[in-house]
Amino acid sequence: MNPIDIEALSVRYGRRTVLDQVSLAVGEGVVYALLGRNGAGKSSLVRCLLGGQRPAGGRISLFGREVWSQRAAILGEVGVVPEEPEVPPAMTANQVERFFARLYEPWNGAGMKDRLRRFGVPLDVAFGRLSKGQKGQVAFSLALASSPRLLILDDPTLGLDAVAKKEVFDELIGELADRGTTVFLTTHDLAEVERIADRVGVLRAGRLVLDEEVETLKRRFRRISFAKAAAEVEGAARPLADFAPVAVAARGWGMEAVVSNYDEERFVRQVGGGDGAGRAEVSPLTLEEIFVALTSEAAEAGASAAKNHEVAR
Repeated sequence: MNPIDIEALSVRYGRRTVLDQVSLAVGEGVVYALLGRNGAGKSSLVRCLLGGQRPAGGRISLFGREVWSQRAAILGEVGVVPEEPEVPPAMTANQVERFFARLYEPWNGAGMKDRLRRFGVPLDVAFGRLSKGQKGQVAFSLALASSPRLLILDDPTLGLDAVAKKEVFDELIGELADRGTTVFLTTHDLAEVERIADRVGVLRAGRLVLDEEVETLKRRFRRISFAKAAAEVEGAARPLADFAPVAVAARGWGMEAVVSNYDEERFVRQVGGGDGAGRAEVSPLTLEEIFVALTSEAAEAGASAAKNHEVAR
């Protein structure tokens, strides 16, 4: 029984499809990062995941229970950090902690306060007077205080500076090491995701175009550069077809391609022995570079053209 099972999830606003047949599963103790550009459908998916929005189609289960019909029973085991924290603006962190302590069992109020002190967030200042980043740190600390089996984070470091972002992710890593909590997060902090995530999904225009373990993903994506004369650039791209290029660009010095199905032995055999072999340079990519290649305007245009072609057939 997975903490999260999403089957063929679709969300529409009027005639606009925001999520199109999205399916994914998150196992026990896994850190899953859902990535996508603004408008890709991440927040809509999180709202459905928490039972706050009924999808147009599909099904979501948390711990084997259907979330839309059993939301109240399920969310006691779920910690949530929303993109916009919802706390009465007149309440201080101390007052919020006392309020939540009556709702959750178990509850670690002392741990929450210690965490906020480490973050430098005042406990006796009204929530409405805190900075945006401090509000996010309060929400994060509240979510962890209930020792949830599942932690859902919707862009948890939005509005935080670089130091505060690192502090939040370091706290999260410490919690995971102590408890083995399952985590589902959306974020734009791809460098930190690469540090903590076991698996990533990428939404592009409402479709899940990637769902894979981070290490497997990084093994099969490569940047390949050919230092060739401009007249030879087009010819250099042909041997790369077997390596599933997702982005190809002509540069002043030659050609650069990002491929998604790299195999070193096959590359040496098929490309390394051909024209310009000595000038082919292969380098690994960061998760951020892979994400950019998969979600660039050129990649979206190519996917849209392929989809239209399928419809036409």
